[in-house]
Amino acid sequence: MEEKDKKDNEEYIGEIKGGLRPSMKLVVMGIVNKKPKSMEVTVSCQPQEEDTEADVGLQLKVSFMDKAIHRNARLNGKWGPSENTLSFFPFAPGESFKMEIVCEHQQFRILVDGQPLCGFTHRLPKLASLTALRVFGDLQLTKVA
Repeated sequence: MEEKDKKDNEEYIGEIKGGLRPSMKLVVMGIVNKKPKSMEVTVSCQPQEEDTEADVGLQLKVSFMDKAIHRNARLNGKWGPSENTLSFFPFAPGESFKMEIVCEHQQFRILVDGQPLCGFTHRLPKLASLTALRVFGDLQLTKVA
C-alpha cells in the first residue's frame, strides 16, 4: 500500500536577498526519507529549475547509494571538476539533519549537525551574484534559512 498524498521528494526554491557574501550562513534542516536515493542543494544565480547557462556557485549532490557528496560549480555554462572527498557520510534514512553552508572569503564550509563535513573553494568570483537556493530530493524539509 502506498500513501498517495505524501510526496516522495520535496523541492524548495528561495531567494538569497542581496546575494551571498562572506560570513553569511545558509541553513537547511530536514528529515531524510526512509528509502532515499539522492538529494541536492544548489546555490546559483538564477532560481529557474534547469537554466543550463546560469552560474552555479555550489552544487551539493548527495548520493545515498554511493554514500558520497559530490560538489561542483558551473561557470559560463560549463561544469568544473567534481569534488567528493569526505571524512564521513552524515546522512541516514529516516533521520533528521541540519546542514549549514557557511560562506567564507575563500570557500564554502559545509557542516552537518555541527560537524565540519567538507569545504568547497569558490570558483565563481562574484559571490553577490548568487541569489538563489534550491533544495530538492528524497527528504522532507523542516526549515530553510
